[in-house]
Amino acid sequence: MTGSRIASLGHHQPASVLTNEDLAALVDTSDEWIRSRVGIRTRHRAGDDEPVDDLAARAGAKALAGAGLTPADVDLVLVATSTAIDRSPNTAARVAARLGMGAPAVLDLNVVCAGFTHALATADHAIRAGSARRALVIGADKMTAVTDWTDRTTCVLTGDGAGAAVVEAVEGDGEPGIGPVLWGSVPEMGNAVRIEGTPPKFAQEGQTVYRWATTQLPPIARRVCERGGVDPADLAAVVLHQANLRIIEPVAQRIGAVNAVVARDVVESGNTSAASIPMAFSKLVERGEITSGDPVLLFGFGGNLSYAGQIVRCP
Repeated sequence: MTGSRIASLGHHQPASVLTNEDLAALVDTSDEWIRSRVGIRTRHRAGDDEPVDDLAARAGAKALAGAGLTPADVDLVLVATSTAIDRSPNTAARVAARLGMGAPAVLDLNVVCAGFTHALATADHAIRAGSARRALVIGADKMTAVTDWTDRTTCVLTGDGAGAAVVEAVEGDGEPGIGPVLWGSVPEMGNAVRIEGTPPKFAQEGQTVYRWATTQLPPIARRVCERGGVDPADLAAVVLHQANLRIIEPVAQRIGAVNAVVARDVVESGNTSAASIPMAFSKLVERGEITSGDPVLLFGFGGNLSYAGQIVRCP
């Protein structure tokens, strides 16, 4: 058994940008109302010709290029998404086909907003068990496709995008770059975040989610740090699910990561569900706000009232 590490990251967002002023023309809202309650200013919206697998493949291609790899170098593709339209072929298989891969194992995971951190842990476990050597792990969602544009409490939140990581085995005596996962859920409260119906629509009990996130998640995140052998004060960055700035800021503060850069990509991208953590992480690296080897807390939470987190080392 061996450990794994993140070799590179990549992200992709549609070109079309939806501003708060654009939303004010659709529902009874305003820029001030949205920013004061959720902190979002803009979000990206994919067109009809931009399905989830297209977003995912573009992010995956950037991650592969960043690692200096070809699609043939990957033997496992994991895509975290809750907005795929079709059941088969799954999104991972379509991504593999778009990228021209050989014969990788292809798996989709639906853990909604905590999907990427679940998928990252699954890739790490597969590599540690010897069933894979190199994985492409992607979080991708087209949340605007399941948005109720008449509901001003939820339509202001959602955006589209994808983020990807190349995960590979650590060679020799190298230190693992992905720490142990801490994951779980609150099944009896799972209905607080929903994508249901025909056609499916996103809905949530906002106050329930806010209270749970701000009170129950900080001690769990501190346990993630403990499992990863890192004091919260020594974290270089905290990348939480980009749900709402009014959740991100108090949770990060209560974790005790006093010296960390806190990802706030939600301001420009909205809530992109499974895409939010890898996109925000990729942008921190791209902007040079964190450097190779830095300890970073990744912590996803949301639908099912699921959560999953791990300490990773910046590629």
